Formats: sequence, C-alpha cells, structure tokens
Amino acid sequence: MAEYDFDLFVIGAGSGGVRAARLAALSGAKVAVAEEYRVGGTCVVRGCVPKKFMVYASEVSSQLKTAKGYGWTIGEASFDWKTFLHDKDVEIARLSGIYVTNLRKAGAHLLHGKARIVDAHTVEVLPKEGSEGDAGRYTAKRILVATGGRPVRPEFEGAEHGITSDEAFHLPTLPKRVLVVGGGYIAVEFAGIYAGLGVETTLCYRGSNILRGFDDDVRAHLADEMEKRGIKVVLGCSHQAIEKTDAGLVSTFNNGMTFESDVVLFATGRDPYTKGLGLENAGVKLDDKGAIAVDAHSKTNVDSIWAVGDVTDRINLTPVAIREGAAFAQTEFYGNPTSFDHDLVASAVFSQPPIGAVGMSEAEARHAFGKVDIYRAVFRPMKLTFYGGQERCLMKLVVRQDNEQVVGVHVVGPDAPEIIQMAAIAVKMGVTKPQWDSTCAVHPTLAEELVTMREKYVPAEVGGV
Repeated sequence: MAEYDFDLFVIGAGSGGVRAARLAALSGAKVAVAEEYRVGGTCVVRGCVPKKFMVYASEVSSQLKTAKGYGWTIGEASFDWKTFLHDKDVEIARLSGIYVTNLRKAGAHLLHGKARIVDAHTVEVLPKEGSEGDAGRYTAKRILVATGGRPVRPEFEGAEHGITSDEAFHLPTLPKRVLVVGGGYIAVEFAGIYAGLGVETTLCYRGSNILRGFDDDVRAHLADEMEKRGIKVVLGCSHQAIEKTDAGLVSTFNNGMTFESDVVLFATGRDPYTKGLGLENAGVKLDDKGAIAVDAHSKTNVDSIWAVGDVTDRINLTPVAIREGAAFAQTEFYGNPTSFDHDLVASAVFSQPPIGAVGMSEAEARHAFGKVDIYRAVFRPMKLTFYGGQERCLMKLVVRQDNEQVVGVHVVGPDAPEIIQMAAIAVKMGVTKPQWDSTCAVHPTLAEELVTMREKYVPAEVGGV
C-alpha cells in the first residue's frame, strides 16, 4: 500500500497551483488539487483577464474620437453593460473550463472545496455545497499552498457600503458616479475603465502621488494624462466615513472634503490569503506581512510544505506565480533543482494610457550606483498629431554611468506593455547603452524613440531646459 494518498496535494487552483499540479502529474506523480471557488484563480476569474476585457471595452470611446479625427462619420454609439457582462462571463467560464480540462488530462484529481492543513502531511477538504463527495481527509507526501491573495477592505465607519475589485466585475448596473479609493495599479486601471465607459470618476489616494514604487516621472505623467481623460485625481487624503443617503454614498475624508457617488471601490491593496488554511497546525511560519515565508525554492520551514504565488508576497504577478510553480515541479518531480530569478521582472499597468516598466527607477538607480545618466522623451504619438490630440507619451532610460548598462526602461503610452516585453529581454541580458543605440529603429513606430534618444536629460533645476 502507498504511504500517502497523494504524492502532491495543491491547495488553490490559480495560475501557480495549476502549473505546478499539471507538471507534477505529467511526471507520473499522483496529484490532487483543491479549489474553494472557481478553477483559474484570481487572474482568470476576477483579475487580469476580465479586467483586460473591461479595458478593451472602455477604450472604444477614445477610439471613436480617433475615428472622427481621421474622417470617419459614426452614428450615435451606446454601451450596454449587461450585454458586456454576459459575454465576459461566458468567456471566463470557457477559460476556467480549459484549466479544468488540462488538469484532468494531466491526470490530476480536482477536489471542489476549501482545504485546511491538519498536519505536515494531512489535508482536510470541506466541500462546496452540492459536492459532498469531495469531503474528507487526504494524506500527501508534499503539500503546495497556492491560494493567492484577497482584496483588503479598510475598517472605518460605513466601509461596508463600499466594494472591492472582486465585486467590481459583477455590478448589476453601470454606475453614473464612482469613487475609486487607492493609488496602486488596480485603482488606476479601474479608474480608466469607468471613465472610458462614461462614468464620472474620482480617484482618491492618501499618498503624494499614485503608483508608489514606480519611477517618479512615470507617476507624475500618468496622473496628468488621467486628468486629461476626465478623471479627477485627489491626493493626500484618507477616508473617515461613508454615509448611505437617498442621493447616493457620501464619503468624508480627513481633509474635510466630501464626495458623493453611486459606488465606492476600495482598491487599497491585497493580502496573502492564509485565513483558515490551518498553517499553524503544521508550524508553517509567516513573515511580518502575514505571507508564507519561503526560501529560493519556495519551500517553507516545514520539510513537506511549499508555497508559490501571491500567498508568498514576493512579486505578485501571474507569470511569476506560473514560473514559481514550474520551478517547484522541476525541483521536486523531475530531479532538476530550479529556482525562479525574481530580479528584473517586467510589469505592465493597464491604465489609460498604459505603462510598461522593467528594472530600476531613477531614484533606485541613484541610490544603488550613485551617478546615472537619464534619457527621456515626452511627445505626442503620431496617431494623435494628425487630428490634434493632446495626449503624450513618456519614454525613459536609466543608465549606469560607470559601465553604461541600461538598468531601467519605462514607457507610458500606447502599446507600452507590448514594447516592454521585448525591452525586458535586453535588460535581463545586461545590455549597454552603446549596444542599445546600435539597434536600428523601426519607422514609423512609437517604440523607435527608445533607440534614438541620444541626449542626456538634465532637469531644469540643475541647468537643463
């Protein structure tokens, strides 16, 4: 008889958990995956994928304006929120189904229910309603926790009247007025979505500028561009209360300002989802932020338990979770010790305009290397100059002075996420500015500006223009 029911028990069927489970199962291992909600996790069900569909929908309004600028006469256009939601949900169901199919084809056992660790080798599954057959206790040689994160809901008077990003994907009607609270990528993305769909949108953030952690030029540029698109950006204020009235939700802030809206969306961060997992039963350690502490191979302090993805709070991006899950499977089931390199991971913000970034900000580079050279360009895209559009792009390179290595690339403008994927390859390989400059431009494109910037940027306050 086998010593354990399974060689691997995965808790959470999101991107990281599914990748690890599939690869492990394809090696011939006996694998179980427990999911308490829907297979696909945050990214597929209530994150990047449905959000990107919403971004596409909201961009149509600006595309209609562009069409008019190019001589097109378009009749009255209208947007049907309920039709969009229905079609979005159909596509999400299809994608979730693909994940289920791929798991089963690989030979993994899918259990529907919330899993809870009993001890270092035992997991208890509490089934979802209607799935009583998945209930029970299961033993496993290895346990992998891949439960992701959950939105943070702040605590103050009336906060229960607000929603989080989870509920934003299922609003029964499109609001006329929305207040987005937060300054991270989720906040600026949803602000752009609502504004593009014709909603009166205000974004309030407690910090001095949006997108903490990004390059300061990027942050300032995006804030300006958001306001050009009709989004009211209010900084340096925190919520004190929300009152529900006949006219809507009245939000009061610590600076005395009040805002009336139909919906208040909290985009104030996400916490690792460790609640109710029973980690304490096996002695699994958490870090000071409440995330599962792991080593370079995603192993916890308990020999039989690993964790990948947002629950570890390393880099909370879907591709990172996938690579961590794959590295775990390679190490434990293919005899190929592998750890994912978390350095120089590119990221995108699907704001309007979008952002692509890889490497260091200017401030980070100055702290690390002392002297750096900055190459910077702000300009109107060719597509807009034709009809007098005023939106502007930002391109920025951060270069070490001592060896001319490009250590940061930052793009704000159309197709920035697509551009940064290719730029990330060069930066990861340690490209220098002379090598970068030796690349011939592709004309006419937005991206060509990256390889044609020759003049170092000097801020006006230190002698620049």
